[in-house]
Amino acid sequence: MRRFADAEVALRRAADVEKAARERSGWHARYLWAFAAGQLVLVPVAVLWHGFASAVAFGLGNTFFVTGLSLYAARQRVVRRGFGVKHGLVVGTWAVVFVLSVMLGSSAFGSSPAFAVVAALMCALPLATGAWLEMRRSS
Repeated sequence: MRRFADAEVALRRAADVEKAARERSGWHARYLWAFAAGQLVLVPVAVLWHGFASAVAFGLGNTFFVTGLSLYAARQRVVRRGFGVKHGLVVGTWAVVFVLSVMLGSSAFGSSPAFAVVAALMCALPLATGAWLEMRRSS
């Protein structure tokens, strides 16, 4: 009988931990929303500005932005099961779109403000989609 009581306590504890992780995973949605919003500024800088000043402004802006988001993420106590795969998929998709946007913006579209707007929205899309899905999962 003791084994069944121990198993019941362990299962209850596991369910409580899973519930807490689900309820507290809203931080990841906030992280992704902030990352998506940053794309609306950083992508046009990367696409429209040229030369040394552009590289310095983009490098410093991106460094401060990523450092802030990383510090925020490191302070979170709870991650859900499968977090690494989901986060990797969202950020990997963003990275592919970002690289394509910068390459096309630099080579084919030059200083086109219209392309910069579309590229910024396309770079924010995978992050905003991930944030929206995370909000749905955590509730």
